[in-house]
Amino acid sequence: MTSGSTPGLARFNASDESAAQAELHEVCASSAWGSKILAQRPFASLDALFEASDAAMAELSAEDLAEAMAGHPPIGRPKPGDPTSSREQRGMAGASEELKAEMLDRNLEYQDRFGHVFLICATGASAEQMLDALKARIGNTPEQEREIVRTELGKINRIRLTRLAEHGEQGDNA
Repeated sequence: MTSGSTPGLARFNASDESAAQAELHEVCASSAWGSKILAQRPFASLDALFEASDAAMAELSAEDLAEAMAGHPPIGRPKPGDPTSSREQRGMAGASEELKAEMLDRNLEYQDRFGHVFLICATGASAEQMLDALKARIGNTPEQEREIVRTELGKINRIRLTRLAEHGEQGDNA
């Protein structure tokens, strides 16, 4: 982790509220999460931003989590034209058609059971690892799954916040 400020973090800290809100919405679609982060600017370091993000994530209601999840496409179907979605789901790119079809079927089963997309921090995970996680989690209770989703969202937010702080935006390069 980075302990000091970076040019991207300094730019974020100095951004007007609407621009900063838009950037935070790209990190996490929960407006409650974004508002909590905005209220704490400026951040002295990436670690301070992570702490604020983790605290805000811990406080999200079930409705706030649903709003956050709505910003994520199903695994195996990244948003067309969205480099962040494609980058994060890179592990699905080389999957066999059979595995992709099974992932789609299991995604639909998961969505029917829980009422939302299967959410996992897919960065660095292979298609097989994502499918295994989906299979393992389908038997969870809704309460267990909500807390796993909260943890996975926190991981995704940290990756995206790192990109925002290091590159000035979270939606480009690897």
